[in-house]
Amino acid sequence: MLAAAFDALALILDPSRLVFMLLGVGVGLVVGVIPGLGGVVGMSLLLPFVYGMDPHAAIAMLIGMAAVIATSDTFPSILIGVPGSAGSQATILDGYPMAQQGQAGRALSAAFSASLIGGLIGALVLFAILPIARPLVLAFQSPHLFMLTVLGLCFVGLLSGKYPFRGILATLLGMMIAMLGSAPTTVTFRYVGDSIYLMDGIPLAILAMGLFALPEILDLLADNRAVSRVSKISSGWKEGVKDTFRNRWLVLRSSALGVTIGAIPGLGGSVVDWLSYGQAVQTAKDKTRFGKGDVRGVIAPESSNNAKEGGSLIPTMLFGIPGSGTTAVLLGGLILLGIQPGPSMLTSDLSITLTIVWTLALANVFGALACFVLSGPISRLSTVPASKFAPFLLVIMLVGAYQNTQQWGDLIAFGVIGLVGWLFKAYDWPRAPVLIGFVLAPSIERYLTISSSRYGWSWLMDPIVILIGVIAIGVLIAGIRAKQKGLGGES
Repeated sequence: MLAAAFDALALILDPSRLVFMLLGVGVGLVVGVIPGLGGVVGMSLLLPFVYGMDPHAAIAMLIGMAAVIATSDTFPSILIGVPGSAGSQATILDGYPMAQQGQAGRALSAAFSASLIGGLIGALVLFAILPIARPLVLAFQSPHLFMLTVLGLCFVGLLSGKYPFRGILATLLGMMIAMLGSAPTTVTFRYVGDSIYLMDGIPLAILAMGLFALPEILDLLADNRAVSRVSKISSGWKEGVKDTFRNRWLVLRSSALGVTIGAIPGLGGSVVDWLSYGQAVQTAKDKTRFGKGDVRGVIAPESSNNAKEGGSLIPTMLFGIPGSGTTAVLLGGLILLGIQPGPSMLTSDLSITLTIVWTLALANVFGALACFVLSGPISRLSTVPASKFAPFLLVIMLVGAYQNTQQWGDLIAFGVIGLVGWLFKAYDWPRAPVLIGFVLAPSIERYLTISSSRYGWSWLMDPIVILIGVIAIGVLIAGIRAKQKGLGGES
């Protein structure tokens, strides 16, 4: 494994591939600075451009972008009190008060250094678990993979949004969209009517951009707000780094929590930052400063937010179950590149897997250093009104949408899905389950077909299948009860 790891490092350090990783890092820095965009939008913007690329270079670009967003989304959270992404919500509680008190530099520095350590821990855990997971993954047969995919749907349907049944319906909608076009096991076409365009189905990149990128850009244009209200970043950069090392055990605990939560499909960054913030408060001797500008309230969520990226890649690569919305798009990107997530990631595609691990580690280092060095220019980017940069992003999205099949149907589908995504956002319906249902539907159909043709229906009596099925039912029941108890029932 070590020899393969060094071979993968040599691959990723090749200048022709390293430049794409740095490109992804640059895109991640910009996307993270713009409030509300996040990893799914950033991944959606890059996904159309991976067609025909070298797989190692394409993966380096995608992972480089995803890894850095968890660091650069700290800028809007601390400077303006608006989360740069779902994973930086808890950072606002103490980061924004610190900025108002003239300690923005200290808060940013602590966040960047904690993010760097958390990201490296996430990559290390991902690498360490590969030899352990290899025999387990290779032992899984198609019935087990089918049930694991169903289990993943149970998680994402319930844990993405405030209302469980809305998450379930959104997941089913994504699966229905995936059924457009030709069936994966036959030559029949489904739900296409006389449309030649729909015979190949809706491209993943168009669905992702329409659901996430276009609604966010339209809202930014409607508000036309200046991003930052803090005109100058104060000093205190060295103090912030010292704060991180003074609270090293908090960083380690939060990183471990981030990896664990990230490995559970459907939870993602919107949960892990609040859990890590809560444990930071509960384990602190002096709780009086939390919520008023305590640096520990910045360190805990930022370290866990970056560490969860490594955790979320575990189910994505080894079982084909997205650990988050971002990895759902990444999963689609792997498939576009001809890489099938699952056992092959530890055999024939091991170099791709190790490339992902190295890119995750290196991108965290480059991203954190870039945030330190470019903090001045990046913070000034956040003062640009939406009307200045939104048209540029819209042009990129239109070009990316059209290049999928180079048919007008791409632009029409992009506009229709964008309208649906905007309605989902306006009426507080979760959008990530739509995307994850779309990505997982072909795997569910493929594994079910293989299982039934190879084993008949006897596979339903397999002990592992029954165990995973019981867990899936338990997840559904527990999730619905928890949401109804917390929200007083769904309305």
